[in-house]
Amino acid sequence: MDSPRLSREAGDFFWTDSHAHLDMEAFDPDREAAISRAVEAGVGAFLCPIDAASERSRRLTLEIMAGHPRISAAAGLHPHQAASGTAEAFETVRRLAAGANIRAVGEIGLDYHYHFASPADQQTAFRAQLSLAGELGLPVIIHSRTAGDDVRAAVDAEAFTGGGVLHCFTESWGFARDMLDRGFSVSFSGVITFPKAGDLRDVAARIPLDRLLLETDSPYLAPVPHRGRRNEPAYLVETARTMAALRKIPLPELAEATTANYGRIFGLPARRG
Repeated sequence: MDSPRLSREAGDFFWTDSHAHLDMEAFDPDREAAISRAVEAGVGAFLCPIDAASERSRRLTLEIMAGHPRISAAAGLHPHQAASGTAEAFETVRRLAAGANIRAVGEIGLDYHYHFASPADQQTAFRAQLSLAGELGLPVIIHSRTAGDDVRAAVDAEAFTGGGVLHCFTESWGFARDMLDRGFSVSFSGVITFPKAGDLRDVAARIPLDRLLLETDSPYLAPVPHRGRRNEPAYLVETARTMAALRKIPLPELAEATTANYGRIFGLPARRG
């Protein structure tokens, strides 16, 4: 696969991929090469969510982290696995989230587009993990799909004030604004490069720069011009180019801001290289 390169104007800045599923089988053939391509393209740090319901995800993500100090992780029970939200499952999340270099509880949340778990099971699992994150003093990474009202209601019901990230955001400005008011940041993926995503680009342009993150959500949602391929962290720079253009700011300014935001939210130093 071709790896996008930063232009010389970019200098020595780097990008941060705030959500990449490097543990998934799609990366089994070339995981190390994909990480190398990302670093070459200027992606200097990654956060990988552990699927707490999957032994493979738990084991492999921790192995990846052990070999790459620039990679951190989150841990949580995805809404698709909410029916597995037993006491044992939540204890697994607790154990993982209390570990070294686990920077958030997530991804957690609500997904009413698909029906892998009932809304009731999703809400129970989501609220339990919000409570756990509050107890552990960690931010959360929220997956929300056509569920904004109930996400907001759950955050309020749990009196959760630890903040975090609305990941792969595709919802309305009104929901984004309300969650910004609750201390959250908003992360955008390659979806903003899609031709029919004009409304989402309008939302992205309105997010305060100090609350903005970028992600790939790889292996999903490859940006234009790689749409239709497996996504990978190196492609983050294409999403960044679109974001910088729609906000009318230079690439280095966007990189500086999103890297600083990543470091602040996840408690990581804003280091280079």
